[in-house]
Amino acid sequence: MQASVTFVGNATVLLRLGQFTLLTDPAYGPAGSRVHLGYGAWTKRVRDPALDVLTGVRLDAVILSHLHGDHFDSAARQRVEPSLPILTTPQAARKLRRKRFLAPHGLPPWECHEWTRDRQRLRVTAVPGRHGPGVVNSLLPDVMGSVIELEVDGRLATRLYITGDTLMDDMLGQIPRRFGEIDAMLIHLGGTRLAGLLLTMDGHQGTELTHLIRPTLTIPIHYDDYKVMKSPLTDFTTRAEHQGLTGITPIPRGGTIDIPLRPVVTGFSHPHNPAG
Repeated sequence: MQASVTFVGNATVLLRLGQFTLLTDPAYGPAGSRVHLGYGAWTKRVRDPALDVLTGVRLDAVILSHLHGDHFDSAARQRVEPSLPILTTPQAARKLRRKRFLAPHGLPPWECHEWTRDRQRLRVTAVPGRHGPGVVNSLLPDVMGSVIELEVDGRLATRLYITGDTLMDDMLGQIPRRFGEIDAMLIHLGGTRLAGLLLTMDGHQGTELTHLIRPTLTIPIHYDDYKVMKSPLTDFTTRAEHQGLTGITPIPRGGTIDIPLRPVVTGFSHPHNPAG
């Protein structure tokens, strides 16, 4: 059984989880293209996405952490099929329905969406995120993280946490308390700044969250594609190494890495209780 992550660029990754294929935060614009971040703010892309890895791929759904131009740009909106399910925040789902998209599903924190195929079940649970500091957060789009769980014959095969564009916050402590062990984490970094305000985790906050979640595998993404990103990947990797964090594994653009799978233990079923 396959469980893997392919890095396309920024927050766009292709997830192959058993019989299911998901895409996160599609942004297809080339280097030099500009995206709108709201309130008259724009930023320019400085690196090309590795779109060739998406050729011929059939998707089951898109997971959209929030509706910002660097997470769902105009190039992607033209290519994503209108009927493809999009799991996102309720706020973003309402806006997408007013566009050409037919199947957005708005998930408040701790609500989930499931697919079942043969002996496998894939569950995506929305978890909290906070995009901006203090009252600034209310001026920014709602964001969600996602916990994705693949089960085979009712037993957990792997659990993946995607942070979304969040800052470090006490509410994130609910994630390990509710879900337990995380096999892999896709962490959005970059230290994005607008008007001097930090809007995504930098190296310091990224290591704080990694200490909190303690995943087996930590995959940094969202760190060097746009000019507003001010914290290079080395801010995170160097700090993590000095603090003794293990399993930090960047993926080259267009590259693929396997997600850890749990051994199947006869007669044992892993609990799932996000509302607990």
